[in-house]
Amino acid sequence: MSTVEHDLPPTPDTADLAAEIERREAELEALRSRLAAWEEASAATPSRDDSFTSISGREIRPLYTPVDRQDADGYLEGIGLPGEYPFTRGPYATMYRTRLWTMRQFAGFGSAEETNARYHYLLRNGQTGLSVAFDFPTLMGYDSDHPRSLGEVGVCGVAISSLADMETLFDGIPLDEVSVSMTINGPAIILFCFYVAAAEKKGISPDRLRGTVQNDILKEYQAQHAWVFPPEPALRAIVDMFEWCSEHAPKYNPISISGYHIREAGSTAGQELAFTLKNGFEYVERGIARGLDVDDFAPRLSFFFDIHNDFFEEIAKLRAARRIWARTLREKYGSTNPESWRLRTHCQTAGVTLTAQQPENNIARVAYQAMAAVLGGTQSLHTNSMDETLALPTEKSVRIALRTQQILASETGVANTIDPLAGSFYVEQLTDDLEAEAEELFAEIDGMGGVVPGIEGGWFQKEIANSAMRQQVEIESGERLIVGVNAFTDGGEKVEIDTLKIDPAMEARQRERMARLREERDDEAVQRALSALTHAAREGENLVPRILDCARAYCTLYEIRFAMEEVFGAYREPVFF
Repeated sequence: MSTVEHDLPPTPDTADLAAEIERREAELEALRSRLAAWEEASAATPSRDDSFTSISGREIRPLYTPVDRQDADGYLEGIGLPGEYPFTRGPYATMYRTRLWTMRQFAGFGSAEETNARYHYLLRNGQTGLSVAFDFPTLMGYDSDHPRSLGEVGVCGVAISSLADMETLFDGIPLDEVSVSMTINGPAIILFCFYVAAAEKKGISPDRLRGTVQNDILKEYQAQHAWVFPPEPALRAIVDMFEWCSEHAPKYNPISISGYHIREAGSTAGQELAFTLKNGFEYVERGIARGLDVDDFAPRLSFFFDIHNDFFEEIAKLRAARRIWARTLREKYGSTNPESWRLRTHCQTAGVTLTAQQPENNIARVAYQAMAAVLGGTQSLHTNSMDETLALPTEKSVRIALRTQQILASETGVANTIDPLAGSFYVEQLTDDLEAEAEELFAEIDGMGGVVPGIEGGWFQKEIANSAMRQQVEIESGERLIVGVNAFTDGGEKVEIDTLKIDPAMEARQRERMARLREERDDEAVQRALSALTHAAREGENLVPRILDCARAYCTLYEIRFAMEEVFGAYREPVFF
């Protein structure tokens, strides 16, 4: 059998290259001339009465061409191939052709028993990962029977006050097979230890666990305000988790650096991009300062971005994020492991865009946002339910939100090819613009001494508030249209959908469970574990082993929080406005 040899094309000589460059320059010059004539002719036709700006206020030109790209980085340097540096086109080589994104619906309400039933329902309906929403007392580190929890237990998420609750939450769920994300920040290290201890009770060692705990305290000070301790001890606890997970839970992501809440508070896309990545760099620097090798922990850092209404801007934001992260980890922090350069992200459709008026419109909003997340290259996705602006979602609305992802994956064809918008003059220019804006904001933050001084001086909070005010003014003036709110309204906009109602008796039942727990546990073991934790906090020891001991002794969330608060104190935000 003969073989056919495929010769490589001859290498062009210097004269050929010069001729090719001259030809391309001539084409660009001809295009510039044509564009000038086109712009002059089109100027005679007035535009629609619209601002033609992105949601972030970015001016959008009427047309993008190769002229806009002539000064951009070369293809391999600036865009490249999927799964290769600088990862603009995606963190993995084959993306959704090999594995679809994880469909991870955020869920939690009432008691651990009720939420456990919802998890089983979601898994039966095709969800591929779980995401825990905690109630407000849990988010702030309070037990369900604490006086400050009155009236809030189980209302906006599930109430978890001890290992016993965590065991119930995941009853019948194989934690070594299902990836679990937990949205918790201020007391994240405690809830993480409850989770690890619950897995131990099932005979599952930490090295078999997959998932993420949000654990991003910097954005709490900037935007969401669910904190417990002051910045420095809070950052210490996060690095403790980096250190412990690197050795004991290498498949688990000990942080999800979150732009979602920054965007929900009112930031622009560029601010979300810059503030999120800068927070990520701060965590990297803290880990290095601890003495950790950047490549020992950076591969397990993950991200969480908001996907807003401006379709192309959101796609470009994710592409720019991957490129900035890869370059900075390699060039500034000296990482040599491509896994550290590879920014992986969960995305969630924008809750702030959901409207109480004409709530069924939210289904369409969420579908477009979900498509933007997928075209931007997300690794997992939560699609909001249409009724979330009114209450926690019903099973019906959750099913519609999950089916939205399944239709996207199975029927639209968007998962068939990788980064299909690459090469679009508009998308590539937006990617470059957002990257440049982020670099300018990085320089401004560095100029004030870094992230923590920026938080302590209120700079982040003021920037986000000013952006939120601008967007609200645009909506109230009618400059920016929101369907069903300030445009295409039907009059009263009466809400006629069923909403989920939390049984008020649930709080009493949760308090009773807490009382039984306190009666049945070994009080001496509880006190020994809490005293050892306070000692570890004072002496600078890694906190994770001591908190795990507290969890195993069935210490409660607030008891563990208070044992550390004796050393660290509690955070009180200064008044900035």
